[in-house]
Amino acid sequence: MNVEKPRILLTNDDGIHSEGIVALEKALRDVGDVFVVAPVSEMSGASHSLTLSRPLRIRQIDERHWTVDGTPTDCVTLAINRILPPELHPHLCASGINHGENLGDDATYSGTVAGALESTILGVPGLAFSLVAGRSYDFTESAKIAEQLVAKAIKNGLPKDTLLNVNVPKGKPKGIRITKQGFKNARPVISEHRDPRGKLYYWIGEERNGFHAEGGTDFEAVDEGFVSVTPMRSDLTNHPAIKTLKDWNDSFKF
Repeated sequence: MNVEKPRILLTNDDGIHSEGIVALEKALRDVGDVFVVAPVSEMSGASHSLTLSRPLRIRQIDERHWTVDGTPTDCVTLAINRILPPELHPHLCASGINHGENLGDDATYSGTVAGALESTILGVPGLAFSLVAGRSYDFTESAKIAEQLVAKAIKNGLPKDTLLNVNVPKGKPKGIRITKQGFKNARPVISEHRDPRGKLYYWIGEERNGFHAEGGTDFEAVDEGFVSVTPMRSDLTNHPAIKTLKDWNDSFKF
């Protein structure tokens, strides 16, 4: 009896040739049939942006690899709705492995997380993978973790409308923790310069000073050497605030 292998869509925000997505593809070939649709170049910090102001171009490299000159959200949208035919509709989307962490509130800026978010919105369970490291990246352990988590997600499924944001510490992890999103202590740093024509330009960065230690956060798990697995969803509603603000309904006159 022929058993259909699960189909896995891969994307990222570091570009199709990044070491992270190459390692992820290699690891997930043992889990299912892998198809890669990724940006042609780096799109870090693209967040959940969709390109609407210009046309997008798709280039097919071979029968399993395509590039898009757009964001991770563009890649997933085109992969599910245009590139892959109905008979190759993916069972799951894995985004990453990102070169650097996507912890706490930084997840809102992340193109890696956005790729998994977009697939979840489109009805395909999504997982985002990031390696917490500095300038030197070894994806060996993070690829192993991704393989196990993707296999488990395919077997057991994920909660409805939920994506998993996975951050792997540098080195060999001590284990896995299910965490909540934490919050960093940071301030923006804006560097001003002049180009050769005398016009000003700016680099936006930040200065970090740790994180809010409140127990059970992704920051704390990774800081202690554990893989952080944070369930997220596209619903940004602050539900407790609805009750707090309910009295506003009667304070306006029309």
